[in-house]
Amino acid sequence: MPESTTTSTVDDSVAGRSVSGAPIELAHVTKRYAGQQAPAVDDFSMHINAGEIVVFVGPSGCGKTTTMKMINRLIEPSAGRIMLGDQDVTKLEPAQLRRRIGYAIQQVGLFPHMTIAQNIGQVPAMLKWDRQRIRARVDEMLELTGLDPDAYRGRFPRQLSGGQQQRVGVARALAADPPVLLMDEPFGAVDPITRGNLQDELLNLQSQLGKTIVFVTHDFDEAIKLGDRIAVLGNQSKILQYDTPEAILAAPADDTVAGFVGSGATIRQLGLKRVHHLQLGKVATAPLGVDAEAARQTLGGGKHLLLLDKRNRPVEWLSARALAKATGSVQHGDHLVGDTVTRRSTLVDALDAILTEGGGYAAVTGERGEYVGTVQMEQIMATITEIREAQDTTPTGSAG
Repeated sequence: MPESTTTSTVDDSVAGRSVSGAPIELAHVTKRYAGQQAPAVDDFSMHINAGEIVVFVGPSGCGKTTTMKMINRLIEPSAGRIMLGDQDVTKLEPAQLRRRIGYAIQQVGLFPHMTIAQNIGQVPAMLKWDRQRIRARVDEMLELTGLDPDAYRGRFPRQLSGGQQQRVGVARALAADPPVLLMDEPFGAVDPITRGNLQDELLNLQSQLGKTIVFVTHDFDEAIKLGDRIAVLGNQSKILQYDTPEAILAAPADDTVAGFVGSGATIRQLGLKRVHHLQLGKVATAPLGVDAEAARQTLGGGKHLLLLDKRNRPVEWLSARALAKATGSVQHGDHLVGDTVTRRSTLVDALDAILTEGGGYAAVTGERGEYVGTVQMEQIMATITEIREAQDTTPTGSAG
């Protein structure tokens, strides 16, 4: 294994996580295509701990997707050994192997003629689960991925947004409870707000399920947010550095890795910190339809009132100026809530949401989308100051 590959431990969140995944060991794995002199993947070796999210990041064409696909033999390795737990995957029947490994991709790949329930239940049905068990599992996976089973079970893929289709894709990949989940740029085709929400949803799922996840992306910020460890890959999947996000940001192994880190290291350090590290603030809230006079009393001297729906989810912001003119029941605010974050969101996500909302803070929601507090611009700026002060006190040369 390359010298830049390290054995540093993953963060405490992995140690305390309930684990249902299996370890993966790739030993001297090579892929050669007919007619090509150089291998696409050359002598790749890596150990992935059970319950870890490991992210492959690197330039287009470097072999990261090819390497990942050899784990479930969508691409057959030319040489080397791949172990899933104590089993050599090269000795398993491919169809049997793939039922043990979930797979989610950017294009989702839902069957358009099947309902959402049928799509999610496809692999359990192939495994001969009975109907009652499949239905219960479908509903469980829809709930876990933030979709109401009664509302979505009978719909078809064309009736869902891109983000909802990606949630169904993840639900389908996990339906048969595989120990390993492979994800190939799964959120690359959705808008930035939806992408951040899907990333948060994946982290929430992982905290409950503890799968072993191999995730391919070209987005280093996504790698920082999701990865327990990141493998920065060069041509032919050469491992340039394999370590925690913190270690890679603090000490890039070479100039190529430093190029991925980029000049915005301070902002990227925000990607290592989560909203749950902050003490959440509060703004005045009221339900949609609240009496205007009661709303004014609730707001007091505040600048904005956050209107919530029946499930306590943020819907609209209402300014003090607009509320002063309101009469009767308040059905609308000044503008819709454009972006929210969760406790698992990074402070980069929080900064983006604050700038989108424009009021100096953004709403924070719980696992069911309910309002739980706010994160403020002042908190982000204070964190940036702390990061910069820590960098200023780091001895010269200690970061490699």
